[in-house]
Amino acid sequence: MVLLCLLLSGLSFSQSAKIRGVILNESNNPIENVNIKASTGEGTASNENGFYELRIPSDTEVTIEFTHIGHMRVVVKFNLKNGQELEYNPVMLVEVEQIATVVINSNTRQSVEGVTSISPQMIRTIKGAQPGVENILKTLPGVNISNELSTQYSVRGGNFDENLVYVNEIEVYRPFLIRSGNQEGLSFVNTDLVQNVDFSAGGFQAKFGDKLSSVLDITYRNPVSFGIRTDLSLLGGSIAAETVSKNGKFSGIAGVRYRDNSLILNNLETEGNVEPVFADAQTYLTYRFSDKFHLNFLGNISLNQYNFQPENRQTNFGTLQEPVALLVFYEGNEEDEYTTYFGAFKANYFVNDNLTLKVIGSAYHTTEQEYFDIFAQYRLGEVNTNIGDENLGEVEFSEGIGSQLLHARNDLDALIVNAEHRGDYKIDKESTVEWSVKYTHEDIRDRLVEYEIIDSAGFSIRPPNFSLPNEQPYEPFEGPLTAFQNIRALNKVKIDRFQAFAQYSKRTEWGNNEVFYNIGVRAHNWTISGETIESNTQTVFSPRAQFAIKPDWDKDMLFRVAGGLYYQPPFYRELRDSSGVVQPNVKAQKSFHIVLGNEYSFEIWDRPFKLVTEAYYKGLTDVNPYTIENVRIRYRARNNAEAYAYGLDMRLNGEFVPGTESWFSFGYLKTEENIDNRGYISRPTDQRLKFGALFQDYVPNMPDLKMYLNLVYNTGVPGGSPSYADPYDFQIRLRDYRRADLGISLELVNPNKTYKSKWKKAFEELSIGFEIYNMFNNQNTITNTWVRDVYTQRQFAIPNFLTPRVFNVRLSAKF
Repeated sequence: MVLLCLLLSGLSFSQSAKIRGVILNESNNPIENVNIKASTGEGTASNENGFYELRIPSDTEVTIEFTHIGHMRVVVKFNLKNGQELEYNPVMLVEVEQIATVVINSNTRQSVEGVTSISPQMIRTIKGAQPGVENILKTLPGVNISNELSTQYSVRGGNFDENLVYVNEIEVYRPFLIRSGNQEGLSFVNTDLVQNVDFSAGGFQAKFGDKLSSVLDITYRNPVSFGIRTDLSLLGGSIAAETVSKNGKFSGIAGVRYRDNSLILNNLETEGNVEPVFADAQTYLTYRFSDKFHLNFLGNISLNQYNFQPENRQTNFGTLQEPVALLVFYEGNEEDEYTTYFGAFKANYFVNDNLTLKVIGSAYHTTEQEYFDIFAQYRLGEVNTNIGDENLGEVEFSEGIGSQLLHARNDLDALIVNAEHRGDYKIDKESTVEWSVKYTHEDIRDRLVEYEIIDSAGFSIRPPNFSLPNEQPYEPFEGPLTAFQNIRALNKVKIDRFQAFAQYSKRTEWGNNEVFYNIGVRAHNWTISGETIESNTQTVFSPRAQFAIKPDWDKDMLFRVAGGLYYQPPFYRELRDSSGVVQPNVKAQKSFHIVLGNEYSFEIWDRPFKLVTEAYYKGLTDVNPYTIENVRIRYRARNNAEAYAYGLDMRLNGEFVPGTESWFSFGYLKTEENIDNRGYISRPTDQRLKFGALFQDYVPNMPDLKMYLNLVYNTGVPGGSPSYADPYDFQIRLRDYRRADLGISLELVNPNKTYKSKWKKAFEELSIGFEIYNMFNNQNTITNTWVRDVYTQRQFAIPNFLTPRVFNVRLSAKF
């Protein structure tokens, strides 16, 4: 509060507005030394990245002229409100004089930092079965999403818990208890509100937090006019509105989303009554007290409900010569609910053109319940393959019969509060210092009650680690009847964290070569306490560095190296072992990163292309081993392993079709771990090969008819073994993941055209289309169900298939 009062006391109420942006040529490359002059006398010039920033008087019509040798001038008029900030990005042409506005292309500026920038328009256009940023991320090299119902992803051998997500420098969180993609709702990021999307797959700077794998950095936009955007489909809908006050001091954007996955889930093998309802409301508000002080608010309310009453399932597997089927009949139901509330205030104080101070306060509250009682009776046997027989496809001879009872009463209540000060100081045009101090308090209350009872051929199956001798049938067994799995725990945990970072960035020249480097360090101290928990405090330091050089060559190339020590202090889920008990002595996992990168920009068919190549290595110690079941991660809560990961990522993107961006990706990864010095085995995320493609096209004679194709091929990861199994005994890989999503849309109203029809004039954009998810109807697998053969005592791995081919219709509009 003292710091905030000091910020408020220094307000200055000058009547001005600000324009900033990047000036590009026809090839979308930045233009340096463009002379920018306002009719009121203000002036500036663009830097080597094409970036400019100009402060002009508010509430006055100002004419700004952009001039540069070799390019035709651009003249445009502005009339901005006091405190308003406008992003304007002109394209300067050589042959003709023209004014054009383009979306800021931050790829040039982000290349030196190893960050991939994704167009928000592309994210909004290419929806997929699970629309959002993650639907595009899965086509990037090094990113693995093998479940189209989930928004969780792993990066370069990491798991779902190793990724950072920021919205306008505010860290956001996910629910804790979700165990399957069916239960997942919407991604936190609302694509209707997005302005910039940056993604780093490793070697990121110290200003980002303590995770081992990746950073997704989202920026929500500050509106400059009123607008409404809506999207409707058979899977739900969304609506977003944005506005700005007459004096430009207040601006806000808000969105509401509704999602119903019944269309997809009703096509799964397990038939029944399913009610998956997901909804959220989100807003980002800004009030500009003056040019120097802005106050922002980010808010989100999310409700996920998943009710399921399974009835039956039949899964055919085996070979053509020996087909086998699993037939299951269910009783009972599952009721899950996840409700989250998130709010954050961010105060920006622009002391002067060089110094910016920020204060961020946020709170995240989630209440989650996972209740189910499901009784399953199964038959495993041979399938009738006689064509023409009335019993074709039915199980004729049972090799295994049994039943299973699953019970859970899991409740979690978590509150996470953050208070942070951030700042940055520009020493000169080429050097910047950034810093932060942050306090986090986590209060988690968790009740875990789960058990599983398995009956095979009339006999109750004991736990796999059951040690009492059994001499049946020669001697009667008098031991206790116990559940196959039984977990009961009540945890009340508090974690207090202090974090800080400082980093220095500089752009300079080395001879005729352009050079960028960044060095920084993070510190993280945390204390774990709670009922029946012995308090434990630990501290880690994380130095990180980046270096990039752009040689003065005829070919446009950039070379980059980044690395450092990356720690991941345990979050609550990493402290809880497989029996539900919290282990406060779990240490931070440590990883040494080294990333070597090259970017080669060139032209083909007079259109721009870029080939990005990165080779990486991670050496991990104090590893906390885990297993993955669908999207649920179970940790051992012991730092009893070491691991490594190395690989190669390549992505070629450019205008394969004029005016559209497409790319093709390839990734190779190998990651293994050594648990208790028993030797190296593949980690659960050891996905060796990855191919991805995102291709956009249109009909040349009818450019408003557009198409996108989203292709992903991932080789199978280790998994599908029983949850109790020793990973050294089960190194089974799931089948390869293959998926193709196709979307075709017709733009009825294009913002770059004018129309005479009155009904079309009411829209800024309007399009209709249809989508085909899993176009080739590939049977992808997420886990295995293990069933015992009563005669041979063998266990069969019955695949749990993901979604089949699904058709969807979509209507999108902007007013």
